[in-house]
Amino acid sequence: MSTLLSLGSLIFGFAAWLLPLIYLTTRDKSNCVKGMILSVVSLVFCSIALCMQLFEVRYRVVIEDWSALMDTSSTVASAALILLAVAIILNAIVWFSLFLFFKGEYNKS
Repeated sequence: MSTLLSLGSLIFGFAAWLLPLIYLTTRDKSNCVKGMILSVVSLVFCSIALCMQLFEVRYRVVIEDWSALMDTSSTVASAALILLAVAIILNAIVWFSLFLFFKGEYNKS
């Protein structure tokens, strides 16, 4: 169970980083709906990854694996902080690029 939660958390975490990067590396930045959708889905994936980590900690408490909790708690907290910070920064860049696109479009008319 713990392995599945860790694997799922990694997959959702990397997907949370990958989705904004996909939008930022595409040539057609005019598709703003795609950017907004990818950004929201990215934040949802980040939330799912963090929830899976919480469920893993809960699972270890239920099976009373105290040594594993003591060994991994600081690493899990640091990894969660990095996941959240990078996801927020990448999505902020996406929203800033969308803002610049809209600002440029409104100035044309």
